[in-house]
Amino acid sequence: MADYREVTQEITQELTRTLSNISTHEVEQLTAEIQKAEKVFFVGVGRVLLSLKSIAKRLAHLGIKTYIVGQITEPAITEKDLLIVGSGSGETAFPLIIAKKAKQFNATVAHIGGNPQSSMRDYADLFVKIPVSTKLQLPGEIPSVQPMTSLFEQSLLILGDTIALLMVREKEMDMHALWKYHANLE
Repeated sequence: MADYREVTQEITQELTRTLSNISTHEVEQLTAEIQKAEKVFFVGVGRVLLSLKSIAKRLAHLGIKTYIVGQITEPAITEKDLLIVGSGSGETAFPLIIAKKAKQFNATVAHIGGNPQSSMRDYADLFVKIPVSTKLQLPGEIPSVQPMTSLFEQSLLILGDTIALLMVREKEMDMHALWKYHANLE
């Protein structure tokens, strides 16, 4: 039987290696775009979408207006807004279509993925590379012992929480005061 502690250590080592290989400059660019946007939209599919939903919720806790593309209360995107696309390969059809549409409305598009040479580069104004194994198996990717693209989705989620904490510290936000943004119909 597999050893829980050994497997946990393997996963956390992969995460540490991955997160330490994400460009600080790219993260700073994305953080600045989030802070200047009037509204921040998110698009992805599958487990990537689940990670993006968590990031959207965390940023909403900081008072940022966030929306998941396709949600029933999604407003119009404008030139004052940011679309964050999560796609490891940068080739996933739905996010590509949405990014193209966002550019038609002059919104800023940020792509968080593993492939800077993907089709998404035609629409992205900025790119944050999570340098892990994607379904494309490109050279230079950080390998993973985990199934499929788990390391990408995990890294994406932690990257989002890291950006949130950076913003909290930069703006010297009172952590207790942030509870006013937390859901209260629970």
